[in-house]
Amino acid sequence: MDMAEPPPPRLAAPHGPAGEGGERRGRPAVHGRWPPRRRPRPVVGRQMASGGKRKGRGRGAGAAAAWGRRAEAVALRKYFLPFLGTEPALDLDVSMDMWNFSYTCLASLWLHRFYIYSVIALGISLWIVVQLFTTKKKGEKSNGNLSSEVVEEKQANGYAALQAKEVYVAGIKIFYGSQTGTAKRFAKGLAEAVTSLNLPVEVISLGDYDPDDCLAEETTSRNICVFLVATYTDGQPTESAAWFCKWLEETANDFRFGKTYLKGLRYAVFGLGNSVYVDHYNTVGRNIDRWLWMLSASRIMTRAEGDCNVAQSKHGSIEADFEAWKTKFLNCLQALCRGERKPCSGKCKKGKCKSQGKQSKESSDHEHGASEYENAEAEELVETSSEEEADAEEVGGTNSVIDVEDLGNVMSHMKKAKRERELEEGVVGTSLSGETAGRKEAGEKREMITAALRDALTKQGYKLIGSHSGVKLCRWTKSMLRGRGGCYKHTFYGIESHRCMEATPSLACANKCVFCWRHHTNPVGTEWRWKMDQPEMILQEAIENHQNMIKQFKGVSGVKADRFEEAMTAKHCALSLVGEPIMYPEINRFLKLLHQHNISSFLVTNAQFPDEIRNLEPVTQLYVSVDASTKESLKRIDRPLFKDFWQRFLDSLKALSEKQQRTVYRLTLVKAWNVDELKAYADLVSLGKPDFIEVKGVTYCGESSASSLTMANVPWHEEVVRFVQELAELIPDYEIACEHEHSNCLLIAHKKFKVDGEWCTWINYERFQELVREHERSGGSKTFTAADYTARTPRWALFGSSQRGFDPLDVRYQRKNKAKDISGC
Repeated sequence: MDMAEPPPPRLAAPHGPAGEGGERRGRPAVHGRWPPRRRPRPVVGRQMASGGKRKGRGRGAGAAAAWGRRAEAVALRKYFLPFLGTEPALDLDVSMDMWNFSYTCLASLWLHRFYIYSVIALGISLWIVVQLFTTKKKGEKSNGNLSSEVVEEKQANGYAALQAKEVYVAGIKIFYGSQTGTAKRFAKGLAEAVTSLNLPVEVISLGDYDPDDCLAEETTSRNICVFLVATYTDGQPTESAAWFCKWLEETANDFRFGKTYLKGLRYAVFGLGNSVYVDHYNTVGRNIDRWLWMLSASRIMTRAEGDCNVAQSKHGSIEADFEAWKTKFLNCLQALCRGERKPCSGKCKKGKCKSQGKQSKESSDHEHGASEYENAEAEELVETSSEEEADAEEVGGTNSVIDVEDLGNVMSHMKKAKRERELEEGVVGTSLSGETAGRKEAGEKREMITAALRDALTKQGYKLIGSHSGVKLCRWTKSMLRGRGGCYKHTFYGIESHRCMEATPSLACANKCVFCWRHHTNPVGTEWRWKMDQPEMILQEAIENHQNMIKQFKGVSGVKADRFEEAMTAKHCALSLVGEPIMYPEINRFLKLLHQHNISSFLVTNAQFPDEIRNLEPVTQLYVSVDASTKESLKRIDRPLFKDFWQRFLDSLKALSEKQQRTVYRLTLVKAWNVDELKAYADLVSLGKPDFIEVKGVTYCGESSASSLTMANVPWHEEVVRFVQELAELIPDYEIACEHEHSNCLLIAHKKFKVDGEWCTWINYERFQELVREHERSGGSKTFTAADYTARTPRWALFGSSQRGFDPLDVRYQRKNKAKDISGC
């Protein structure tokens, strides 16, 4: 059977009778449910088809048409319902109502859009304000953290996790190379200051650091590397820094590493030196700065140099120089931690960086920058208080290019170095050089004793006087007060050790001897550049301080009462405490004051001031230290400051030969250093023609970072005796006269002091005072010689006696657990 599509159902008239299916008049039933009767909406204002008259609320043709359309829709729905299989959830009129509702809402929103926009804008503004306030509060909270590290604390398994967003400085590594401990002390002080800024810090000795394995890691670690390095003998690094400097120099000149090997490493350098050493002033600090720069490392600030020479130091002492630099470094560090400062390009003048954030050109053209660095180095050296002629030659004598505007600085530097050289050679007299040239008034000169030096010397038992003098109680003074024997001067020359005052009018010295028993705590210098105290004040306070130290032995067990009373009046003054007494400009007035107080004078000089020796007034006994017999060994042992030290040494011996009073060579034997130069010593004896030659084994005074001496360098007394015997055979006019075994010392005397077969090495001190007074009254016309105030030497003091130089009136004290003491110290 053909299943043709059935025709659409016939629609009922809108006002017809009820038909099939239970249809109500005008409303078709859908599935047996009658839709609710709805009152048609009134048609207002419409024109009827017939005549165009208004019908008010009546049912017109329009209403009939609407109902017809509705009925037709219902019929269509009923027709298609079997095919759909389900009844729609909503009928057509409900959908139209929903559309009308949506349309109404959209229209309302459109009409009120300006209010909506205002509300949204207000909300966004409030959100921005809240964010700004929160950010500012976090910034204030993290402002105290100088590492600019934004930390967020998150609780994870009960622990706080720190998350760093950005770190400009991860930490500080302080490297030091020290010989006497000054650089190490500065490193610890700097570490404490950095720790107070809440930054991690590490202090490392260059001797314990392997740059080959570790230094390249600092290019990416974001650490700041600080180098505190001292310059030691002949411009060489300290022992602990020697390997680091050697490696860095080789790396900087090795093409295999490349010019950018240390690019990214940030560093600062503070050098420690003494401008008195003109040729080698702060050489190590300058070299390390140069080599790091050659490997593309970046300075965070200009190199600084501390000066031990208080007369030339920019701030009065090396401690003050370091404190000034430390303040600048901490300020720079804080700026780096906040990300406000970039590394220095190397073109700095007077410590001010003029190219912050402008290193791109320098890094891109590093080879051309090398010549610019040399120019900057020359400018910086000119600003230094005491400079090196060698550096000027390096600036102008290398292949580097010097700009025309820099020639003036270089020439000025070279002229200044030449003027300083002429000063040392005595061409220009005693005028001051460098910065001190303009300070002609004494009130503008600085004191020799700095605060740090005063503390160090006070701890060693010195009683400091004024700004450059001192006095100390000798251990032999204490020994003789107790009747335990006197020093070798008592054996050789008849000094009463308990009445001897050990002092100096000048703590400064022109040498840095390896066996210095003061451990190099005293300052050094080649001429007087400090404030000067009057000799009357120095002598008065020296006697008072000496008496006060003697008073401390009153009532001490073992002290002899008669010797205690005698010790309150000083009879001898040994001007050998420390330093170079002859440097004191008023040394002659000081010697006269001693003699006016009936105090004999024993003055020791290091043979570097020949003119002062010639101009010296009569001295009871004048010593010259002869620590070596050749130029090479003298430089190695005494480490003199003068460049012409050997000629000065020879001239001093010649000047000594012209003196009429007693003169002495003092030889200090250092085993494996100067004990094999007998012939050279004999030649020096013939040059200076001294009256006496003291030969003493070096005294070991404990381990010192300033010296490499050990007990192995101290000769036995038998070795000293053998050396003296061999030397005496080479100088026929001399013989061995006395011996003091306790001090490991022997005396060789000229044969003219052997009268009628008896040695007369002792001194008649009363006779000497009479001769000095006559000399002064005559205005210097009446002179006297060493033979005029001699005295016979007792037998117990002679070489070969059973007492071996120990006074039988005293009782020798033997240390416990030691059968024999010949150390002399």
